[in-house]
Amino acid sequence: MKKFFSFKVYAILLMAVLSFNSCQDEFEEINTGDEPQAIMANSSTAILVQKTATRDGSFDNIVDGASCIDIKFPYTVEVNGLELTINSREDLHLIEEIFDEIDDDEDFLEILFPITITSGDFTEITINGIDDLRELAAECKEGGEDDDIECVDFVYPMTLFTFDINLEQTGSVVVESDKDLRIFFDGLDDDDLVSFNFPITLELYDGTKVEVNGNEELARVIENAKDACDEDDDDDYNDDDFDEEDIESYLVDCPWYVLGVLNSDVDETMLYVDYLFNFMEDGNVVLKNRLTLDEAIGTWSYTIGENGATVTLNIESITDFNLKWNIYKTAEGRIKLINGESNRIIMKKVCEDDEPKDPNTLREVLKECEWIIKKVKNQGEEIDRLLGYEFKFMAEGVVTLSNGINTSEGSWEINLNTEGRLVMAITMGDEPGVSFEWPLSDLRNDRLKFEVEEIDYELVLQRVCDDSANDGDVPEIRNIMMGGEWNVASYIEDGMDSTVDYNGYSVQFMADHQISVLEGGQAFGAGLWRALRDSEEGLKVYLNFGDSFPFDELTDDWTLVSITDTRIELKDISGGDGSISTLVFEKP
Repeated sequence: MKKFFSFKVYAILLMAVLSFNSCQDEFEEINTGDEPQAIMANSSTAILVQKTATRDGSFDNIVDGASCIDIKFPYTVEVNGLELTINSREDLHLIEEIFDEIDDDEDFLEILFPITITSGDFTEITINGIDDLRELAAECKEGGEDDDIECVDFVYPMTLFTFDINLEQTGSVVVESDKDLRIFFDGLDDDDLVSFNFPITLELYDGTKVEVNGNEELARVIENAKDACDEDDDDDYNDDDFDEEDIESYLVDCPWYVLGVLNSDVDETMLYVDYLFNFMEDGNVVLKNRLTLDEAIGTWSYTIGENGATVTLNIESITDFNLKWNIYKTAEGRIKLINGESNRIIMKKVCEDDEPKDPNTLREVLKECEWIIKKVKNQGEEIDRLLGYEFKFMAEGVVTLSNGINTSEGSWEINLNTEGRLVMAITMGDEPGVSFEWPLSDLRNDRLKFEVEEIDYELVLQRVCDDSANDGDVPEIRNIMMGGEWNVASYIEDGMDSTVDYNGYSVQFMADHQISVLEGGQAFGAGLWRALRDSEEGLKVYLNFGDSFPFDELTDDWTLVSITDTRIELKDISGGDGSISTLVFEKP
């Protein structure tokens, strides 16, 4: 790892602060056993120590493409036209979410300069433009060969001693972190002598802790561990790297439903959307049409190389898939196979255990808590007026649907249909939008999805228990939102700025999930709102403005990007066409 600046003066000052003692009357003689306990600052063992304490910059490769540096928070990027403030490592997942939303689009990321980067030796440098960043990134060694050793870590605090040429102790320093340790070594001359106060403890990548009692043992532990794990330092942020054990178990465990197919730049999703891949341990693969039950049998194999995992398919009767594919995990239970720019397969893992087969099991699941409507679709048309409504499934087959003020009552039952699928039958006379026999298609975490793909019917429900009272974030978010009136400071839909349409209006988030829409301080419309933690997508804000023009355009389930006492930032990525919307509320 290249050092960008010398921190020698700073390191010497730091050692003084850390009680570095140099009084000659405090000299101590070094251990004079068989193994010398002092090492030179430029020795091979000292270099291993410094590499182990080197800062890993690979976690933000999706932004800077360089494992030996990382960008200091906060900073701002523009992703496919959407401006995001990155305040933590967790925010980097927002970028991946935008990139992954549409598999066939071209992704763009622009960093808004200036930024501050941190190098492997914890040096901080201000970067004013993309050319300067690219120059630094070019000096990184990608593919797992950068200087930092990530498969083993020191357990702090540790004490180190320095010695003079006569091997008498001249000082000591207590280090509390990798940064302290790197700065300490950077402050030494090459021929300075240093020793650890053994025993010290190291922690391996798998959590195993090893006690070390001497320099020779220290070097051996680091050498043995440095290549024992995948440091994931390559520039492919989205690979969610497979190893041999992972790829075998991940593909073989359950069948895979085809969600999308691109063949030589031709979208063939409709040809294969009813197909299912079943990978066998013996290297065979069965491709089955779920509707006609026709089967095609072939073989599959995989390799793990410098560019990640690849899967080769050979199916005699269906040749569209007979290629060598790079394989990536793109989300929980989803994979994407890519061959060049013009061929890809997107699949979803569906295990039998994902769905309860006993009607009583699903009945009890439904009765445990309330269920919020995330989506209702009838014959391809989304019924936005029901977004955020709450189902309560009760005993004796009674179900209610409420927006917090008005409540409808109906009946419900769980049965098996002729195909052996669980079906939730709802009858609610004054709300035909939900009256249907809904086949269960997905049960994951706290979410239920019912779907009939052939006629484009879909119902998605999110479980909410005790109105999220035990979720520390959600009640706090609700309190902030109910803290007065809010103006629309910005509304941008797919690049079109429509903020001016909301000048002179404000909204007030009230109790019982109600919204009041105001013009000149006078209420003229109402709606429904909810803040909750979505099991799939994090913190969400559901807005349903009904017919309150122009706010009806804002009806959606929004992802919460950030919130303060004076500002709320929301975003939405539409699944169909990949359009991005951002909505910002601010206090007047």
